[in-house]
Amino acid sequence: MGDFYQNGIVTTLHNLSRRPLEDIERELVAFSQRRPLALVLPCLYSELQGEAMPRILEHLCKVPYLEEIIIGLDRADEGQYREALHFFSALPQRHRVLWNDGPRLRAIDAELKQESLSPREPGKGRNVWFCLGYVLASGACESVALHDCDIVTYDRELLARLIYPVANPNFNYEFCKGYYARVANGKINGRVSRLLVTPLLRALKKVLGHLDFLDYLDSYRYPLAGEFSFRKDVINDIRIPSDWGLEIGVLSEMKRNYSTNRLCQVDIADVYDHKHQDLSADNDDAGLSKMSIDITKALFRKLATQGIVFNQETFRTIKACYFRIALDFVETYRNDAEINGLALDVHHEEQAVELFAKNIMKAGEYFLEHPMEAPFIPSWNRVISAFPSVLTQLYDAVDADMREYAVL
Repeated sequence: MGDFYQNGIVTTLHNLSRRPLEDIERELVAFSQRRPLALVLPCLYSELQGEAMPRILEHLCKVPYLEEIIIGLDRADEGQYREALHFFSALPQRHRVLWNDGPRLRAIDAELKQESLSPREPGKGRNVWFCLGYVLASGACESVALHDCDIVTYDRELLARLIYPVANPNFNYEFCKGYYARVANGKINGRVSRLLVTPLLRALKKVLGHLDFLDYLDSYRYPLAGEFSFRKDVINDIRIPSDWGLEIGVLSEMKRNYSTNRLCQVDIADVYDHKHQDLSADNDDAGLSKMSIDITKALFRKLATQGIVFNQETFRTIKACYFRIALDFVETYRNDAEINGLALDVHHEEQAVELFAKNIMKAGEYFLEHPMEAPFIPSWNRVISAFPSVLTQLYDAVDADMREYAVL
């Protein structure tokens, strides 16, 4: 049961009454008459064969208020794309599957790349970016939710609560971030959020002094959640990273483009579990190691746009301050786990902190060594300005793919 406490400068919408799902969905159906609703699902082909995606599909088939579901499919050959079309054909809602590795979308990607207007590297950020472009191209919906496709505890109430704040015409929110307790199977999860992001934000406050931007990020209860919703207008001017810095990048763009009273976070699940990444301590290009470096780089880049000047000494101080704060958090979480009868391995927690501390320095060194890097995907406003027909091309390419490869 959530409490009603409002922390920080972003409105928190709690789950105070365990309102019946049927009531929420009834309202969403009414809202959808004035403000059509869509869902974006960025997924890998491999997730279709996992534990989570069949469950998600089963629940989505029962959702009565969605006008459109847009699926971004990565790492799929032709045969796998055909299988994906068959898999998603169970959906009663209008749905479109973007074959990101198919020749038609690759051709659009190549044309944009000639003007440096397309994501430079594959990943979730690139997938999300093309899906958002299709939302604009379709023009069918006014409010959109997005969530991951590896949620093994999925229930359609998660989607209802996630999209409600931007669907309700009586609310003025442009963007909503989902949050939840990362507790499953008798233990506390969410190491990157608990042991990297929160202590790093606190360390940055201590080293750099008061910044509204840091207070803003620290207001989110789960800043790395892959679940958020927004009104369609948000898409036009957003510039996001294509790597693991996606979530931090999205939050940063919302702060840049909107007043904080147009932003909120909502409790969307009592239980949430998804695919877990390995620590990958010996590989900076995999697992939580890569994730921590990408997230930290995203933070440093955004702070630089706020006028913060970094050097090696600054990063050393941030790393030392972070390390002390993070170790204190390990003790806090150990106590929290014990009073709730949950398991928490202090040794593994401190191993993660040690790795994250090293990666703060690596992220800082990378930031200093690549001063001319343009890490953010261009906004769709800029892309449309350079290629006025791009949305029509994207819409037609997706439709042509689905007609040609659909399994009859």
